[in-house]
Amino acid sequence: MKKIEEIIRDTNEENQEKVDWTKAWSTKYPVLKMYQNQVDIEAYAKPIQEMLDQLSQDYGYSAQDAMLVLKDILAHVYFDRKKR
Repeated sequence: MKKIEEIIRDTNEENQEKVDWTKAWSTKYPVLKMYQNQVDIEAYAKPIQEMLDQLSQDYGYSAQDAMLVLKDILAHVYFDRKKR
Protein backbone atom coordinates (compact mmCIF):
# COMPACT_ATOMS: atom_id res chain seq x y z
CA MET A 1 0.00 0.00 0.00
CA LYS A 2 2.83 2.36 0.77
CA LYS A 3 4.06 2.11 -2.83
CA ILE A 4 0.62 3.04 -4.19
CA GLU A 5 0.42 6.02 -1.82
CA GLU A 6 3.85 7.20 -2.98
CA ILE A 7 2.87 6.95 -6.64
CA ILE A 8 -0.31 8.94 -6.01
CA ARG A 9 1.58 11.61 -4.06
CA ASP A 10 4.34 11.89 -6.67
CA THR A 11 2.08 12.04 -9.74
CA ASN A 12 1.44 15.55 -11.00
CA GLU A 13 -1.69 16.90 -12.66
CA GLU A 14 -0.08 16.93 -16.12
CA ASN A 15 0.73 13.21 -15.97
CA GLN A 16 -2.73 12.36 -14.63
CA GLU A 17 -4.35 14.05 -17.61
CA LYS A 18 -2.37 11.86 -20.00
CA VAL A 19 -3.77 8.63 -18.56
CA ASP A 20 -6.89 7.03 -20.01
CA TRP A 21 -8.21 5.97 -16.61
CA THR A 22 -11.13 4.00 -18.03
CA LYS A 23 -8.73 1.95 -20.14
CA ALA A 24 -6.29 1.51 -17.26
CA TRP A 25 -8.94 0.34 -14.79
CA SER A 26 -10.74 -1.80 -17.37
CA THR A 27 -7.86 -4.27 -17.29
CA LYS A 28 -9.01 -5.10 -13.77
CA TYR A 29 -12.71 -4.33 -14.21
CA PRO A 30 -13.85 -5.33 -17.73
CA VAL A 31 -17.28 -3.74 -17.27
CA LEU A 32 -15.56 -0.39 -17.85
CA LYS A 33 -14.84 -1.45 -21.45
CA MET A 34 -18.47 -2.31 -22.14
CA TYR A 35 -20.84 -0.09 -20.20
CA GLN A 36 -20.81 2.83 -22.68
CA ASN A 37 -22.69 0.64 -25.17
CA GLN A 38 -25.16 -0.68 -22.59
CA VAL A 39 -25.98 2.12 -20.15
CA ASP A 40 -28.14 5.18 -20.76
CA ILE A 41 -25.29 7.43 -19.62
CA GLU A 42 -27.26 10.67 -19.98
CA ALA A 43 -29.90 9.40 -17.52
CA TYR A 44 -27.17 9.12 -14.89
CA ALA A 45 -25.05 12.07 -15.98
CA LYS A 46 -27.77 14.68 -15.45
CA PRO A 47 -28.42 13.94 -11.75
CA ILE A 48 -24.69 13.55 -11.14
CA GLN A 49 -24.09 16.98 -12.69
CA GLU A 50 -26.81 18.41 -10.48
CA MET A 51 -25.15 16.90 -7.38
CA LEU A 52 -21.78 18.32 -8.43
CA ASP A 53 -23.33 21.75 -8.95
CA GLN A 54 -25.09 21.54 -5.56
CA LEU A 55 -21.86 20.65 -3.75
CA SER A 56 -20.11 23.59 -5.42
CA GLN A 57 -22.95 25.94 -4.54
CA ASP A 58 -23.46 24.75 -0.96
CA TYR A 59 -19.81 24.48 0.06
CA GLY A 60 -17.95 26.67 -2.42
CA TYR A 61 -16.05 23.69 -3.81
CA SER A 62 -14.21 23.89 -7.11
CA ALA A 63 -15.39 21.50 -9.83
CA GLN A 64 -12.53 19.14 -9.00
CA ASP A 65 -13.17 19.22 -5.26
CA ALA A 66 -16.89 18.60 -5.79
CA MET A 67 -16.07 15.60 -7.99
CA LEU A 68 -13.65 14.20 -5.39
CA VAL A 69 -16.17 14.65 -2.58
CA LEU A 70 -19.00 13.07 -4.58
CA LYS A 71 -16.73 10.19 -5.60
CA ASP A 72 -15.76 9.64 -1.96
CA ILE A 73 -19.40 9.70 -0.83
CA LEU A 74 -20.26 7.17 -3.55
CA ALA A 75 -17.43 4.89 -2.39
CA HIS A 76 -18.62 5.09 1.22
CA VAL A 77 -22.20 4.27 0.22
CA TYR A 78 -20.95 1.32 -1.86
CA PHE A 79 -18.79 -0.11 0.92
CA ASP A 80 -21.47 0.44 3.57
CA ARG A 81 -23.96 -1.50 1.41
CA LYS A 82 -21.37 -4.21 0.83
CA LYS A 83 -21.07 -4.76 4.60
CA ARG A 84 -24.77 -5.61 4.95
